Amino acid sequence: MYDSDKRKVLAGLCHGSIFFSSLVVSVCIPIAILLVSDDPVVKENAKESLNFHFNVWLYEAFIGLLLFSVIGIPLAWLLLIPFFLFHWVLPIIAILHILGNPEQPYRYPFIFRIL
Repeated sequence: MYDSDKRKVLAGLCHGSIFFSSLVVSVCIPIAILLVSDDPVVKENAKESLNFHFNVWLYEAFIGLLLFSVIGIPLAWLLLIPFFLFHWVLPIIAILHILGNPEQPYRYPFIFRIL
């Protein structure tokens, strides 16, 4: 049996690391937790968090490329609002899910799963 409080903290830290920065620092936290933890639910949350980070980077790059093309500028501006909600609201929902139900890993919608 795994400690529920420890599970909540580690899984919440994995999902909340996106708020530290959008760069490498925020990815190091879930990687470290994935390597250190022996809890299967925490490991699943760390993998899902890493997948979310990779998707955020992918979407940021796509919107950035659209901003550099004349035709894509209006589309990029239209995509900024849903991306903002995607980037900030989904991790908050993940943290609330983990705090409410620590026995089940959170699965982000609308992402490509690499890990």
